[in-house]
Amino acid sequence: MSEPKIADEPKLERLISMAERLIVALECDIAALKAGTPAKMVSLDPEIQKLSAVYGREAQNFDIRIAKSAPVALRTRFLTITAKFRDVLQLHARMLIRVKNASEGMIQAIAREVERMNAPTRTYGPRPTTTPRSAGAMVFNKVV
Repeated sequence: MSEPKIADEPKLERLISMAERLIVALECDIAALKAGTPAKMVSLDPEIQKLSAVYGREAQNFDIRIAKSAPVALRTRFLTITAKFRDVLQLHARMLIRVKNASEGMIQAIAREVERMNAPTRTYGPRPTTTPRSAGAMVFNKVV
């Protein structure tokens, strides 16, 4: 039993076109993150966000039989664009994780510093309820 072939080249072309636009947007984001200007990220644009949602829906409903029945040139182009999109998306995710970790680390360091500065230098409250432990046996030095 062989799988029936589904010929839907316009859908494949549409996926390729959307992936190419998303690759360009992600590469711009990566450049902005490397430059330290996350405000210039292109993926924050509502048009790119809508494109991402549409691409996700299209890719989720994509039938692999369409790619298998496509002409060799189109199939090869689809596979290379998909591989490049996956690589760029992984790099983008790594860059976002780095920025997130760095910013969280800075916030934690600032919070610790503020807490240290606001802590009283000497406490006048009641002593702790636990008794202090013995320091152990004392050793006397006969030289002194």
